[in-house]
Amino acid sequence: MSKDTSSHSPIHVIGGGLAGSEAAWQIAEAGVPVVLHEMRGVRGTDAHKTDGLAELVCSNSFRSDDATSNAVGVLHAEMRLAGSLIMKAADANQVPAGGALAVDRDGFSDAVTGAIAGHPLITVVREEIRGLPPKEWDLAVIATGPLTAPDLAESIRQETGADALAFFDAIAPIVYTETIDMDICWYQSRYDKVGPGGTGKDYINCPMNEEQYNAFIDALVAGDKTGFKEWEGTPYFDGCLPIEVMAERGRETLRYGPMKPMGLTNAHNPTVKAYAVVQLRQDNALGTLYNMVGFQTKLKYGAQAEVFRMIPGLENAEFARLGGLHRNTYINSPTLLDGTLTLKSRPGLRFAGQITGCEGYVESASIGLLAGRFAAAERKGETLSAPPATTAFGALLNHITGGHIVSDDEPGKRSFQPMNVNFGLFPPLEPGAITKPEGAKRFRGKEKAAAKKQATAARALGDCAVWLNGSA
Repeated sequence: MSKDTSSHSPIHVIGGGLAGSEAAWQIAEAGVPVVLHEMRGVRGTDAHKTDGLAELVCSNSFRSDDATSNAVGVLHAEMRLAGSLIMKAADANQVPAGGALAVDRDGFSDAVTGAIAGHPLITVVREEIRGLPPKEWDLAVIATGPLTAPDLAESIRQETGADALAFFDAIAPIVYTETIDMDICWYQSRYDKVGPGGTGKDYINCPMNEEQYNAFIDALVAGDKTGFKEWEGTPYFDGCLPIEVMAERGRETLRYGPMKPMGLTNAHNPTVKAYAVVQLRQDNALGTLYNMVGFQTKLKYGAQAEVFRMIPGLENAEFARLGGLHRNTYINSPTLLDGTLTLKSRPGLRFAGQITGCEGYVESASIGLLAGRFAAAERKGETLSAPPATTAFGALLNHITGGHIVSDDEPGKRSFQPMNVNFGLFPPLEPGAITKPEGAKRFRGKEKAAAKKQATAARALGDCAVWLNGSA
């Protein structure tokens, strides 16, 4: 997009999370003034701890940074090509995490907050917006995320005539590194994988034998849990299930999920294979904090400390933050939004981020990026084409604005669900896009699947570059 320094009326962005911050940045970088409204500092939420912009309330991981064969890594690369503030701040504040891109959460938020505050075309206003934007805000983006304040959520419901969908989201505990027993635990990334800024030894691993694992599962299932009667019937998002809910689904579930022992060798006892392994990932740049990977929980605080200290190496663990649970909400976007993320019933009003039904930090920010670019183009009297469906941007946008199937068996039931970016959202490759390597006797199974991912990733990045050049 070309940067226009001529005078324009401002675009209002409501919400200073990842999506709202990215939307505001993209609009301002296009030469259009922005007023960014953020309620934290005036009113808090159940999950946020600070009033910093783009605060990470759950994991500190942006997940895989592999742009050659992983869908989220492709999305990272596309966002970098598009001048993403969120990716710039993440890259500048990364901490070792194997093949993943993880960040120092405080440094990341500070970087985004500083960049937004320092941009000459962005004005940050600390206030709660209690209803839909007034009509005089002819162009606006709502990016209030899954923790939208009740008054605004009710206004959205009234405008759309549809109830917001909801699901539980759980937060993992964070442990002080110095309280982890390294005579029991060891440093290693799964399969010794070296990622951005990493060494192949980026996780702390806590091994369990079969007896310890079974006792741990029993304690998880029996532990005292937080009850939310007013939320009964609300589904969990499968990508963020509480650890005890997974345990309740089957005794072996965790061994094939976040506690799988594959690709790990106990440095203290290399000849004995662990029955299960709990991994902790560095949470800040100093390395003084580690979070428990996949250990989102709704256990009460007292039960958390008791149960998690059953893990070998964490017997004397001290927690900088215990886990928690909150409710996320999102709209039925395929019905309500058009292909530019505009509310069909109200031209000029766009939605962005997790409230649209995408899931994940990077996905949320990417939808903010697109909403910002669409809004800026509209303000400047330009037409911005949608990103190709072959790109990660386009795959996510298509999922949000049309990627659902209505059940014939249950008329009226909405099947749209939050989803992370994945190669299943991309259109199939053209015939002949992948061919059997020269000299290979066979080409199927894992080899063919890997080649398909690589070809899909390469196509996405090539098509994204062409799209961005066309909209520059």
